[in-house]
Amino acid sequence: MSLRDIGSPRWFRQHEYIEKLNMQAILNASANQEEFIKDLFVSLGKIPTLVHAMILTEVWKHKVFPIFCKLKDFNPNSTFLLYMVIHHEATIINLLETIMYHKESSEAAGDSVLDLVDYCHRKLTLLAGRSVSGEIPTGERITHTQLSDTASVQDLQRQSDMLEFEISIKALSVLCYITDHIESLNLSVLSRMLCTHNMPCVLVQLVEHCPWKRGAMEKYTEGKWRTVLPEDQLKLSKHDGQLWMALLNLLLKPDCQRKYDFNSFNKTQLLKLRGFLTEVVIDQLPNLLDLKHFLSQLAVTDPAAPKKDLILEQVPEIWNSIVTENSNKWKAIAKYQVTNVFNPSESELREQACRLAQTYNLDVMENLIPDEPKCGACGRTGAKRCSRCQGEWYCNRECQVKHWPKHKPACKLMAEAIQKLQEEPKISS
Repeated sequence: MSLRDIGSPRWFRQHEYIEKLNMQAILNASANQEEFIKDLFVSLGKIPTLVHAMILTEVWKHKVFPIFCKLKDFNPNSTFLLYMVIHHEATIINLLETIMYHKESSEAAGDSVLDLVDYCHRKLTLLAGRSVSGEIPTGERITHTQLSDTASVQDLQRQSDMLEFEISIKALSVLCYITDHIESLNLSVLSRMLCTHNMPCVLVQLVEHCPWKRGAMEKYTEGKWRTVLPEDQLKLSKHDGQLWMALLNLLLKPDCQRKYDFNSFNKTQLLKLRGFLTEVVIDQLPNLLDLKHFLSQLAVTDPAAPKKDLILEQVPEIWNSIVTENSNKWKAIAKYQVTNVFNPSESELREQACRLAQTYNLDVMENLIPDEPKCGACGRTGAKRCSRCQGEWYCNRECQVKHWPKHKPACKLMAEAIQKLQEEPKISS
């Protein structure tokens, strides 16, 4: 698809398909079932298509969305459609995180692995920069049942920042899996990570500033900021483990050691890791003992510089081709979309709500959410659902009544969509 197609009916159909594939892939992986979604992406050669769709959305978000939000003829009814576009990138990286765990997925990605490495570098550099400057978002992103409550551009921009943080953490997982399978990938991938982007030094910044930790008592896990019990404060999170494993792969694998330049700057940065390799950390990840020994040796030696052989290297193409094709057209695309794409009538909005109700099947969604439902008004544990739309939870009647003016538009859309879905079998029969 082209950049102008984003938000079109055809684009939304693709979004719905990817959402459903993502939910099924997560269910299969979490239940240790046969991962047929992964197998299909590999056998049909669709991983490069998925990477292209993700980067296309990333370009739109960075180049078109900021212009879009400043246009005076912005339709407030389109905010929840815009949120779906912003959320699209998060859905794809989530799906890639699930399927790229496997070696055959990295191999099937072909040349798009280079684009994926560049994508991960952009996200992790941004994450490290925001962590250093204290700009890590502290809120929670909204759920699909709250989309119609998002009434302003400012809300959308806040949600975009929150999603960017979440996407960056998912990018760390994808990068970790790529480094796991580096021996079976093109040499250009290794060169891109070590020579072009100096990924080990980027990862050192993340170890130093730990963006998924807030103070001593909070960590970002499973998509939320959570209070950590005193006895769990020294326990490594999933993100900590993936960060260390990526460093272990990039610094200790023989191909990586031959390729990486351990010059004085890189050496100084890497030696910072010694202060974080405590006994408590090594007890949880015993493989890190090898990294500790390597760093001790690095401190007293100067490894030879890598040989500068003449090698023809591939370069990533997706981001550059999209930007080149649409250069100097960003404002024109935004104006076209604000008039022709993100300008829904009430009937079109209802139709889209119906399709979303089909996509976000409530029973499937609840299987993917490990936490208890939260009250839509106060945030405490929800005790009962809204009887009309079945999408929002409340802890008591008082909170439900208080939240009703804000929830009413979303409730009406979802209730009508569900009713229409229930009537369809009767009509066909």
